[in-house]
Amino acid sequence: MAEEVVTTIEASGPRRVMGVGMLAAVGVILLYVAFSSPPSAAWLVFLLAVGLGALWLAARMWQATAYRIELTEEVLRCSDGTEIARIADIEAIDRGFFAFKPSNGFLMRRKTPGPRAWFPGLWWRMGRRIGVGGVTPGSQSKAMSEILAAMIARRDLGTTLDD
Repeated sequence: MAEEVVTTIEASGPRRVMGVGMLAAVGVILLYVAFSSPPSAAWLVFLLAVGLGALWLAARMWQATAYRIELTEEVLRCSDGTEIARIADIEAIDRGFFAFKPSNGFLMRRKTPGPRAWFPGLWWRMGRRIGVGGVTPGSQSKAMSEILAAMIARRDLGTTLDD
């Protein structure tokens, strides 16, 4: 029963298309300006670098948002098998208005630092901090953060979901 998925977060098709489309449009516009009328060599390099970076980011976001985030009783993971965080290792969840969190998402702090990972539009991890959200629906993120908060409270009290 530990591998039963409690809830998931996934980006819908229209959200994926809008997020990736906006980034790709910025990249194309910057490249167009760079090639049509570059003001100087320094600006040409800047416009090319930022334009290509935006196109690369759009491609990465398209790949990353094909996955979903799954919460089980023991672990928060990506559907490709990447372990985001173990429930026993989560220290706190921040859903506040002024939290440095992704759009429509939440921020978690782990007890121990983990390797850096980045799935644009879905989740990121830097040291002890994990951000979940981006092009995901706020309703799914809110439900997952509420369930995670309940799981952490039960863990701290020493009970399980079955009690």
